[in-house]
Amino acid sequence: MGRTVRIGNGQGFWGDSPDAAVNLLLGGPLDYLGLDYLAEVTLSIMMRQRLRDPRKGYATDFIGFLRRALPEIVEGGVKVITNAGGLNPAACRDEVIRLAREMGFAGLKVGIIEGDDLLPRLSELCRAGHHLVHMETGEQLCQVEHNKVLSANAYLGARPVVEALAQGAQVVLAGRITDTALVLGPLAFEFGWTAEDWDRLAAGTIAGHLIECGAQVTGGNYSRWWEVPALWDVGYPIVECEEDASFVVTKHPGTGGLVSVGTVSEQLLYEMGDPTRYITPDCVADFTSVRLHQEGPDRVRVTGARGGPATNTYKVSASFHDSFKAVGQLVVSGPRAVEKAQLCAEIVWRRLARAGVTFPPEDRLVELLGTGVCHPGVVESPHDPPEVVLRIGVRSKDRAAVSRFTLELAPLITSGPPGVTGFAGGRPKVQEVVAYWPALVDKAAVDSHVRVSVETA
Repeated sequence: MGRTVRIGNGQGFWGDSPDAAVNLLLGGPLDYLGLDYLAEVTLSIMMRQRLRDPRKGYATDFIGFLRRALPEIVEGGVKVITNAGGLNPAACRDEVIRLAREMGFAGLKVGIIEGDDLLPRLSELCRAGHHLVHMETGEQLCQVEHNKVLSANAYLGARPVVEALAQGAQVVLAGRITDTALVLGPLAFEFGWTAEDWDRLAAGTIAGHLIECGAQVTGGNYSRWWEVPALWDVGYPIVECEEDASFVVTKHPGTGGLVSVGTVSEQLLYEMGDPTRYITPDCVADFTSVRLHQEGPDRVRVTGARGGPATNTYKVSASFHDSFKAVGQLVVSGPRAVEKAQLCAEIVWRRLARAGVTFPPEDRLVELLGTGVCHPGVVESPHDPPEVVLRIGVRSKDRAAVSRFTLELAPLITSGPPGVTGFAGGRPKVQEVVAYWPALVDKAAVDSHVRVSVETA
């Protein structure tokens, strides 16, 4: 058996466990630590932060993690790959270097990956005929008022990660790269996989997919949850990959959770369209080609991955300001609680109409939690439950109309049916609705010379 590369993932999304990545470092040997902070809506949040402060726009939790973990990272020689750079990898790098100096690690090498952010180039791309067509509706992002577009980022692949590592970076800060690149990049670098090693690239892609959501592959969110021991202490995942691209999914000994063919299978199918064509910037992976084998306790070996050539496009994740919304809730208790909650909703709509404010049915939300609304038609509704939660909301491009709706819930406490309570949170707040816009763009239109800088403070 040849050399094995061990890669852990301690962050499945921005807001995941604050202790998971630290525990991965302390729990046993690692070569690489991946940290995935970006979901589709996260970049629009980062844009709002950067507009308020040009020094922001990245995942600030990453700095807090480094403050706790930098000694173990440097002294253990662990390399960190993360998309925490968000919309401002350079500012994130500056803060990492400042922190390293403060903590006495002035020689830390930090690489940044840029080029994914298309928002500053949106007008240029539109003029060149790259209309960023919505993959579901066929609409063109170029027809949306540009001041309403909050973010537009191309999903870069693993190659810039390889380049940063080749230049000696111990910490690689990216913006919007694929989640799978956090694993595939280190593997391609360590084993020298070329851009045409389709089967190996597919295996690295599948390895990245399996651990990208953190504990979801080690027992979290598992359908047979009662079989998972000590879920409170769940161990976050590690892949042990060999040069032939076979790998084992596991976790540190002594941690809670479970790694089984079942947990790995469920994560394999997570967010899956066509399992024979999982498209990334690096390859097209056939997820149906792999074979799973329970090699031992909390060890599942994955073999047989097949892949094919990459497409000539990048996926683009864009977001734009669409409308406004407000959602509030009340607890309705006592006999005939369902009928009383339904009456409450009817009262709200009638009082709004009397005030000259109406919402079409598709822009109204009425849910009675406790009556089976989470799985309609699957679970039989209980007969006359002792209490329900009325969740009611609206959406509109008219902020004033949404604001008027927020005034109608509190009056139900004294001018509605009896048993209304649970309004301690006050009036609902008007919130901006940020809509997601998936599109494709030719790779040639994106800066193929991704800017990677590796600095020694």
